[in-house]
Amino acid sequence: MILGGGECGRLFRNFEWSSTSLGPYESWPSELRTLTSVMLGSLQPMLIVWGPDQITLYNEGYAQMCGNRHPAAFGHPFRDLWFDIWDQVDPIITAAYAGQGTSMDDIQFTMYRKGYPEETHFSFSYTPVRDPWGTVLGMFCACSEITAEVLMRREQQTIRERFMQVFELSQGGIAMLSGRNHVFDYANEQYYAMIGNRDIIGKPVADAVSEVVRQGYIDILDGVYRTGEPYVAKNVEIELNRGPDGEKQNRVIDLAYQPMRDPDGRIGGILVQALDVTEMRADEQHRELLSHELGHRLKNQLAMVQAIASQTLRSAPDMQTARRTLSDRIGVLSYAHDAIIKGGNGSSRVGDLVAQMISLHDDPNAPRISTSGPNLKIGSRSSLSLSLILHELATNALKHGALSVPEGRVNLTWGVMGPHQDRFDLVWRESGGPPVISPVSESSGTRLIKAGLAGTADCKVEFTYAPEGFNLIISAELAGFQQEH
Repeated sequence: MILGGGECGRLFRNFEWSSTSLGPYESWPSELRTLTSVMLGSLQPMLIVWGPDQITLYNEGYAQMCGNRHPAAFGHPFRDLWFDIWDQVDPIITAAYAGQGTSMDDIQFTMYRKGYPEETHFSFSYTPVRDPWGTVLGMFCACSEITAEVLMRREQQTIRERFMQVFELSQGGIAMLSGRNHVFDYANEQYYAMIGNRDIIGKPVADAVSEVVRQGYIDILDGVYRTGEPYVAKNVEIELNRGPDGEKQNRVIDLAYQPMRDPDGRIGGILVQALDVTEMRADEQHRELLSHELGHRLKNQLAMVQAIASQTLRSAPDMQTARRTLSDRIGVLSYAHDAIIKGGNGSSRVGDLVAQMISLHDDPNAPRISTSGPNLKIGSRSSLSLSLILHELATNALKHGALSVPEGRVNLTWGVMGPHQDRFDLVWRESGGPPVISPVSESSGTRLIKAGLAGTADCKVEFTYAPEGFNLIISAELAGFQQEH
């Protein structure tokens, strides 16, 4: 008689087997008795399907997998137990009865064993059971439900994919380094772009980004790995070989090295976070320069208004004309000031900025500034720079340049140049003024002009202090000059 087996063992011993096609236990073949004894004594979920009617026997472990269908399914046809997934089970059990075993590490079913649809996963093997003459008498199955493990792996994969998505969407470069040699395990697109899209995965930093070795960054990584202390630095200047031919570029980067620990607490790698702030810092410096110049100009506003008033009152034939002329000129000054503060209204044009400068610094009745060039569209940031530069040039010419004497002249030209018509060039030429002497120190106005046109990636400014007259040439890439920011 079968002993043990817990609840299923008691169910087995109390079951009326003679009412089934298996008949009384005493008449069972030795193969079925042996397998039943093994099954009921095992902690692993096991199942026996026997005879033409496919009568089902199982142990405690398998009973847990049956849900609400236990114990009613015990001792009844296999199809009665798994009727809701029979279209998937039938081919497997049919193969077993045909003498063909089946083993799967993961099979998925949607079961209603607890009264509601449920995704389930199992690993199992169906083994045909034969008598001494080779006839298949039934099937024996050892199995395990792995639903919890599969769902956990799926959740972990989802979390990992979300983390990877966060890394990919990050504004800065992110890389993961492993081991004492700092081998690249992962890098997002921003990091690849920052280092010039090199092949780095699986390579140590010293080999993949070799130029950082002489700059001391391997020593810093070694220190983070050894001590577990993070390294954080702002505005770090790094030379990187970014171009397709290894072109060297100096970049400014906000950098952080964070140690990553294994489950046992030991440091296993380093998380690298790097944000390329080169353009941002350059823009900040440019804005600081412009802000300084604006402050300088605001201090001179009263002096300029006084000069305009004095000039107007001296040359006006009567007070009514003087009042109208003074009002018009102060209005022009106000417009120029607003344009500088706002940086352009998004639809500025070079000709408009030039006309604004002339209205403030030249006499319409006896013009001394000649101009020539197309009325090109200009972006807001470049508009701010160009407006300030033109006013600075005109102010300097009035103070001590060509416009400081009656016979002095300025010729201002601009246009689209370059072999591919992709550059904006502006030329300021003075003549007829006092002898030009190169200044011994650099004023804030000169620094403003040398800063070039904001918003352009490539802008060259060339000064010439020729004895016959001061010359200036500005050349900038056209796309950035016209881009709205």
